[in-house]
Amino acid sequence: MHKGFTLWFTGLSGAGKSTISEIIEQRLRAAGARVEVLDGDVVRTHLSKGLGFSKEDRDTNIRRIGFVARLLSRNGVIVIVAAISPYRAVRDEVRSWIDHFVEVHVDCPIAVLAERDVKGLYKKALAGELANFTGVSDPYEPPLQPEVTVDSSRETPLESADKIWATLEHLGLVAFDRSPHPHERVGRDLQSRADS
Repeated sequence: MHKGFTLWFTGLSGAGKSTISEIIEQRLRAAGARVEVLDGDVVRTHLSKGLGFSKEDRDTNIRRIGFVARLLSRNGVIVIVAAISPYRAVRDEVRSWIDHFVEVHVDCPIAVLAERDVKGLYKKALAGELANFTGVSDPYEPPLQPEVTVDSSRETPLESADKIWATLEHLGLVAFDRSPHPHERVGRDLQSRADS
């Protein structure tokens, strides 16, 4: 058995939250962990259908994700959340509900995101053609003290995942033996220490 915790990825659209979280998910599964992923887009389709993009609706969406994450993590599941979650207060509220909450800020400059954006949404938002677009025409409040910050404009997804994994190790939430294949970075054992 392993300890449940919630790994919460926040950052602007296109910053790399889903890509990096998928790498972490694969490593945890390879280590035999019970993992569930709550992706913001998927949750909006199934759990938060009908919500809009007002601040109130965005906060409601995050509270719903947080409620599910709390239920799962307190029952020994590792929960990975990948959601823009633009407002700091509601992220901190959710943090207060969950015993082991690890916040990951996936940072990336708007200029880089606009270059990456195949749909051209950033360019439309920057041109004033798109309302309620987080980071441009709607606020994004980055975390003040996340457990880890990665910069997807400077790091590869693998480098970011390694940085996150090292933080999880430091916090005593995961552990693995690097000796046979140090380059693989795949977790083998999850710590089963009881909560103090």
